[in-house]
Amino acid sequence: MSLVTSKGMLIDAKERNYAVGAFNANNIEMAQGIIKAAEEKKSPVIVQVSQGGAKYAGIEELGAAIKKMAAKSEVPVALHLDHGVDYKYSVLALRAGYTSIMFDGSLLDFEENVKITKKIVEMGHIAGVPVEAELGEVPKDPEKISLDELDKYKTKPEEAQKFAERTKVDSLAVAVGSMHKMKVQEAELDIEQIKKIKKRVSVPLVLHGSSGVTNKSVIEAINAGICKVNVHTHIAKSFTERTREVLEKNSNMVDLRKYLKEGREALYEEVKNKIQIFGSEGMAAKL
Repeated sequence: MSLVTSKGMLIDAKERNYAVGAFNANNIEMAQGIIKAAEEKKSPVIVQVSQGGAKYAGIEELGAAIKKMAAKSEVPVALHLDHGVDYKYSVLALRAGYTSIMFDGSLLDFEENVKITKKIVEMGHIAGVPVEAELGEVPKDPEKISLDELDKYKTKPEEAQKFAERTKVDSLAVAVGSMHKMKVQEAELDIEQIKKIKKRVSVPLVLHGSSGVTNKSVIEAINAGICKVNVHTHIAKSFTERTREVLEKNSNMVDLRKYLKEGREALYEEVKNKIQIFGSEGMAAKL
């Protein structure tokens, strides 16, 4: 298997009632750990580069490394631009050979979000690349916004239907009670809201901000219709904590290969656990 688009993965996940894990990589070690875990679990996987990650490591440079890994992989791998908030990053990702892109217009008003998303969808489809969009808002500052305040950010089912029909997106990220950058798993998702959205929207649904959601709630969300689950903070935390432990025990260590290797191993273990929770283990052979 090799580099593929995310479209077939998510359609299969929708039909078979599991979710594909979409894991963010900010460097080569993170990408290696993600793909290695997917191979061991025989799971399809989406390796994501956020717009912030692209600015840090280079959208072409990091993308090229992931594409090379995907070409050698034993499982299907999609290379996805995550949270592209600038139109130009969608263009740059397509030029760099990304096989899936997301435009995040969640901070725009409804009509502006529709307008820009539709334009990106048309461009992506010409290139044969599926497009994910977001409606509602998954907040990014858990220190300023409490879980009790999330109701006002949630995706409205009737708006989701109109948005999907007008933009022709291939998948839709919905706000149903999660928040980005949470370091502790304590959020519970609005499962009934997911069910209501699924009844109105035919494309696969996506969960962002899963790192702060309890495993039980994630499983319930998948059963209710979530087909793609994004993970960043949780795996970044495991990578960083293991690296910190190694350096604290070996204060004179300067060979970054030694401590980054340990961080990669910790991330690899967490990705395997997530794949099992998402129900995608063994699904690579069925695609």
